Amino acid sequence: MLVHPWDSPVDAAEWQEWLAATERFGMLVVNNVDPAHAPLVVPTHFTLAGSEVLLHLARPNPVWPHLEAAAEVRVVLAGDHAYIPGYWRAAGDAPAEDGVPTSYYSAVQLVGRPTVVDDPAGKAEILTAQLGDLQPEGRHAVVAADAGPYARMLPGIRGIRLAVQRVEAKFKYDDQKPVEHRERVSSALDGRGRGRDPAAARQQRRRLAEIGDWQAGHRNG
Repeated sequence: MLVHPWDSPVDAAEWQEWLAATERFGMLVVNNVDPAHAPLVVPTHFTLAGSEVLLHLARPNPVWPHLEAAAEVRVVLAGDHAYIPGYWRAAGDAPAEDGVPTSYYSAVQLVGRPTVVDDPAGKAEILTAQLGDLQPEGRHAVVAADAGPYARMLPGIRGIRLAVQRVEAKFKYDDQKPVEHRERVSSALDGRGRGRDPAAARQQRRRLAEIGDWQAGHRNG
């Protein structure tokens, strides 16, 4: 993922807080064992527990032989995205139609080494962690390997523990543009109010408050 300096997180806390506030539903991306074929991409919920990503998939999923052969895989999550038409981005006194369109979005990619978990106790541990993360209100039976409703279903899944080796994060909201430009686009997003426009506007304003005039800071740095 290309990350320009102005799209980089301010610090690790920025992407961590964004991820904590975003539904952890993304794409598990795994290289195909046959390089002539496309990578496998599996949509899934996941849980970030310290330096590990925890998830589970159905046993019949075709990803398993590719996952077991992989030294590294990615879990990719994107959100707070919006299409920005070119006429919002025309510079200075240039005609509006000369503006260049772009996309705004937040993205986090977690890259690491996967371990497949097949033992019932290990799968129960992963499910317990995921339920605690994704269903914090509870209202579910205890997950146990030898009793209760989950015990008989555990053979139908396999768990994955992904030891995160690095994180690639990006917040693409025109931070390299003048403050007035960003304020104008945020207002335009509010006015359009389509899809994730309000979320994209909030992210742009948050970044503006944290970064201010990126160009001035870059010149002074």
